[in-house]
Amino acid sequence: MTTAGDAIRAALPSSDEEPRVCPYLMAGFPEPEATVDLLLAAEAGGGAVIEVGIPHSDPLADGPTIQAAGRLALSRGMTSRLALAQVAQARSRGLRVPVVLMTYLNPVAQFGLEEFCRAAAAAGVDGVLVPDLPLEEMDGLGRAASRAGLALCTMVAPTTPEQRLALAAARASGFVYCVSRTGVTGAGEPTEGAGLLERVRALSDRPLVLGFGVRRRSQVVSLAGLADGVAVGSRIVEAAGGDAAAAAVRDVVAELCGR
Repeated sequence: MTTAGDAIRAALPSSDEEPRVCPYLMAGFPEPEATVDLLLAAEAGGGAVIEVGIPHSDPLADGPTIQAAGRLALSRGMTSRLALAQVAQARSRGLRVPVVLMTYLNPVAQFGLEEFCRAAAAAGVDGVLVPDLPLEEMDGLGRAASRAGLALCTMVAPTTPEQRLALAAARASGFVYCVSRTGVTGAGEPTEGAGLLERVRALSDRPLVLGFGVRRRSQVVSLAGLADGVAVGSRIVEAAGGDAAAAAVRDVVAELCGR
């Protein structure tokens, strides 16, 4: 019997080889109708798990590139329900890899925890990550996600103390997202990532995904044996905002994967 998170864990196996690439796309950027093609392009490039951002007006974890993409998506009518419909459409067109929604508590709460999780699962979503939801207040979403068959992913940072690392590891049924450095997404080296990965690895057998600051193939290779996945957001979003967006996203993901 399959359980929540099986597909995510299968897509991010633990090994001494280099980590799998997990592209991030902002739903509705650069145009609402572009999302489905970009999802398929990210998979074609070799993406193992695709993170889909649902835009929010106060995205406290996002850097300038992703903030700007979210603002544009909101201005052009992107909503949580439309984002889920686009995931469902991508599934109908053959998207196979796991999809994890990365959003904030307010859009989820406005939707309703139970309804959001049921609708996400029905659309073909595999997991959800809500960076601004404290671990101590995660029970409601965790129960709703479990009932719907969604995996819950958690986020930790270099400044997270050991007790909270253990709690985040215990709450995760999908992957644990390890923030590579203090700050927000975007430019900058993932200077504290290796140490954090080692700390979390001692506490959890869940896949570990490193994010914030990963942009280059050399960074992916350097994390072999440490991370199971690397989340790449700003560089993918930059590619999505340029000419021939689907081809550009596919090619960036393929480069990061070493194809």
